[in-house]
Amino acid sequence: MSEQPTRAEAPADQYVLTLSCPDKQGIVHAVSSYLFMTGCNIEDSQQFGDHDTGLFFMRVHFSAEAPVTVEKLRASFTAIGDAFQMDWRISRGDEKMRIVLMVSRFGHCLNDLLFRARTGALPVEIAGVVSNHTDFAELVASYNVPFHHIPVTKDTKAQAEAKLLEIVREEGVELVVLARYMQVLSDDLCKQLSGQIINIHHSFLPSFKGAKPYHQAHARGVKLIGATAHYVTADLDEGPIIEQEVERVGHDVTPDQLVAVGRDVECQALARAVKWHAERRILLNGRRTVVFA
Repeated sequence: MSEQPTRAEAPADQYVLTLSCPDKQGIVHAVSSYLFMTGCNIEDSQQFGDHDTGLFFMRVHFSAEAPVTVEKLRASFTAIGDAFQMDWRISRGDEKMRIVLMVSRFGHCLNDLLFRARTGALPVEIAGVVSNHTDFAELVASYNVPFHHIPVTKDTKAQAEAKLLEIVREEGVELVVLARYMQVLSDDLCKQLSGQIINIHHSFLPSFKGAKPYHQAHARGVKLIGATAHYVTADLDEGPIIEQEVERVGHDVTPDQLVAVGRDVECQALARAVKWHAERRILLNGRRTVVFA
């Protein structure tokens, strides 16, 4: 008869601590001492002191062999957080983040994220897809993900955003991803979900605004195709940048080929931004971000 595995042989519970605070001596010592005293083991640690803002940022991935809950860890860390004026968070490191995807009529980023989530390349659980059109209802259904058709007009924007917030709260969603969702979100929604909405757009802004930006780029002989993933704020397309991707192109590419390249770089930049956010690797630093990739 085989022996049952002991607690020591079982996989240790995984957690992630992220924090930012005014930079001063003793922060790393306080954090590492706390983890030692609570019987935790540091698996990985990254930190950064920003001389421009005077802020210190840290991400610690740690494990706990002894039985402990995230609530107990948070309660016991509060005194340290208060002492150093920290903006901090302790999260389970082995749980997938619940997210919602939003899309209009360009489906390349949607399809890419659905596939990455299905294959485990993204540590997320897609709680639903919201769209102001029905073009991708069948695609979403093929992944067994709920599809929410929420039409948006000037007169119904408030009701549409209220429905989105209802989905976010009822499904325990921590991140909304605008996977080429072609509607401007209200200032109020941006504030309510501050730091919880990621958008992707081509990096030609503001040089090539309006319709067919890749065709405008072709007409100007652009040599680099780019995409930017960023957090959404009330300032359109000017939120803190998370990730950017570029691809060099030659003089012989057609406008349609530029569009294809653009789709690829958009998918890559957005997927990395979502992955890093889900892994608690991004900390806001004013209008910028600190990314412990």
